[in-house]
Amino acid sequence: MANPAMGDETGLRLTLDRVGHRYGAMPVLRDITLAAEPGQVMVLVGPSGCGKSTLLAIIGGMLAPTEGSVRCAGDIAPDCLNPLTYVFQDFALLPWRTVAANVALVLEGRLNRADRAARVAELLALTGLAEFANAWPRQLSGGMRQRVGIARALAVRPACLLLDEPLSALDAQTRDLLLEELSRLITAAGTTTIYVTHNLSEAVRLGHQIVVLSRRPGEVREVLRIDRPLAGRGATDADLIAIEQRLWRMIRDDAAVAQRERVDAPA
Repeated sequence: MANPAMGDETGLRLTLDRVGHRYGAMPVLRDITLAAEPGQVMVLVGPSGCGKSTLLAIIGGMLAPTEGSVRCAGDIAPDCLNPLTYVFQDFALLPWRTVAANVALVLEGRLNRADRAARVAELLALTGLAEFANAWPRQLSGGMRQRVGIARALAVRPACLLLDEPLSALDAQTRDLLLEELSRLITAAGTTTIYVTHNLSEAVRLGHQIVVLSRRPGEVREVLRIDRPLAGRGATDADLIAIEQRLWRMIRDDAAVAQRERVDAPA
């Protein structure tokens, strides 16, 4: 895998133009206009129910927007087998397959056996799972299972990686350790990344731009940019703590407005 410097044109550029979505008569997203730059990480945060996962599904082509459009531009590497790929929060491993066989699943029918084995070995080494190649998912910790999911996603050499709260099912200590690992892997892959999370510490540790959505219907309230490489970002960095506190204030303010509206609503 490449290990590009920050700012290299290595991934897709995703442009969202006035994207909106409804479920029946209920508006979920409204007038979302954003641009995710090649090789960088866009993090989506906001209150529960604001449409973060819906927006991720629209970006990934799993859901058609009710209004607006999503456009992709940029060069895709010759060894890319899938331009966009997902990592979910529930691991989604097949229990009857070993670690290596779970990673190889996305390569079957696309690479011959030798190339498939070589790529799986590369990804297991990169994610620190080489000695667990023949283990079963039930024998792994939660953090290790999620590393298998990340290895499987990266095996197709995606131009864009979509992550939907991939660390939310883990305990705090495991989450913090895997956050460092994920930062390293995203940097090594050089892929454009869209990351959904409720955890604001994750957001400031991983994001080059952090998109704050309002409560439903989700609109872009603010976009914060962090012009620092992912490597070296720490949980105790003063500038990151300040940004995290700013994010908390915005989300708390949104929640306070919602509470006042509920109290003032006619019975």
